[in-house]
Amino acid sequence: MEAANMTTSTRRTFLAGLATAAATPMLTRLAHADTAGRALPVPPVVETHDARVTLDAIAGSSSFLPGLSTPTLGYSQPYLGPTLRFRRGALARVNVRNRLNTPITSHWHGLHVPAILDGGPQLQILPERQWSVEMPIDQPAATLWYHSHVHGRTAEQVYQGLAGMIIVDDPAAPDAGLPDDYGVDDLPLIIQDRAFREDGRFRYSNRGPARMIGFRGDSILVNGAIRPVAAPPTGLVRLRLLNGSNARTYLLRFSDERGFHQVASEAGLLPKPVPLTSIQLAPAERAEILVDFSDGKRVTLLSGPDNNNPMGPNMPAMMRQMLGGDPAQFPGGEPGEFEILSFEPQGKPRAPGKIPDAFPGAPRPQFGEPARTRDLVLNMHADRRGPGTSRSGQASAGPMGSMGINGNPFSMDRVDIAMNRGETELWTIRAAEMKHPFHVHGTSFQVLHNGGQDVAFDSTGLKDVVLVDGEARILVQCNHAATPDIPYMFHCHILEHEDAGMMGQFTVS
Repeated sequence: MEAANMTTSTRRTFLAGLATAAATPMLTRLAHADTAGRALPVPPVVETHDARVTLDAIAGSSSFLPGLSTPTLGYSQPYLGPTLRFRRGALARVNVRNRLNTPITSHWHGLHVPAILDGGPQLQILPERQWSVEMPIDQPAATLWYHSHVHGRTAEQVYQGLAGMIIVDDPAAPDAGLPDDYGVDDLPLIIQDRAFREDGRFRYSNRGPARMIGFRGDSILVNGAIRPVAAPPTGLVRLRLLNGSNARTYLLRFSDERGFHQVASEAGLLPKPVPLTSIQLAPAERAEILVDFSDGKRVTLLSGPDNNNPMGPNMPAMMRQMLGGDPAQFPGGEPGEFEILSFEPQGKPRAPGKIPDAFPGAPRPQFGEPARTRDLVLNMHADRRGPGTSRSGQASAGPMGSMGINGNPFSMDRVDIAMNRGETELWTIRAAEMKHPFHVHGTSFQVLHNGGQDVAFDSTGLKDVVLVDGEARILVQCNHAATPDIPYMFHCHILEHEDAGMMGQFTVS
């Protein structure tokens, strides 16, 4: 949206943010030219189907910048967490211990489990306490993730490092014929943007423009390293892409314009590979792509700029700086393009690999006709009462500056939607001013329409995040229970928006 089309209230919020930021000394942007080039770290794997595993939420220290130490958070390691491997048909037994001095949670994003196991904001783990779960895994093979989900603190805690990847395997599914040697030709890539102070500490804000748009940093981390270099074998390589950023949307392509194939989205395999030259990933979205490195040539994965904000590309440079800044321009790239990571294939060049024709084991939609329809409006400003039922039978307005859904700022004491187990519903989600990545807990949905266009299932598969472009329509069905005491969430996955109240709760009975 152009600057001239901003609403009056949005403009007032931006100006208030400018005034707040002006009172704070501006920090010099660090030059990270000498920080890139480290070998891509690969998170260790923890198998959950053989024995009970324990994740410790801890404070640590990480080395992102030469000679500087950055205080960070992580699960059982200083920053991020290990890759958890779940197996369909098995029980995942996990302890989450909180070694921090503030409450946390561990939300299993994309996992189809009852709400009491989901790890949402109602399931806080207090300091020095432990949450023990036994989760029956029954969903197709997919790339998921986990992260803290404490209301009002989600953005900060994920930014500090409380997140990690999950891989679900399905040994009974037909062989997809995809690379599966983890860390070799099957690479997890957790992409995040961060900003740093001159002393090495993370720079972060959730006020003013950063609250309205979502905080975005000027340094790109992959698996906790700034613009690293991966060394895959020559041949076909599977990249599990996770946008773990708070707010930034990426438009990814390779510097030599090589094509690739998307083979999976959030809920698992697509019916057949989709040939692409670029792919968009909004916050919390995942995609698995198949890239052919048979030629042995070095190549860089790039992203285009993120103009998803009420002012679009016309946002003033000063405001961009307050959000953390923009990543450095990639030499020779398109305007605004920046580097994610590079690949230096190892081994002699060889003939191109063979791409599978189709994936017979891919999940297919089984929704049927919707039993009811619902309309959800994502509000950048929600200071009034809205629909919903609290335990006391009352609904209350949120604080000034709250965001919300259907005019209602989030309340942990209010259920917004009551669903019936196994029934399909048609949800229409509307968003003005900017695009919002909309996430539903505990299930996967089918996107029917978005941005004024019908969406072909074969191009997206089943999802749990949709970047709402004006209006989106999705089919939703939940098959696990969620009670009023511990409901599921639906929310914008720009984490600053979620913390500001753009979130609701629903039950399933």
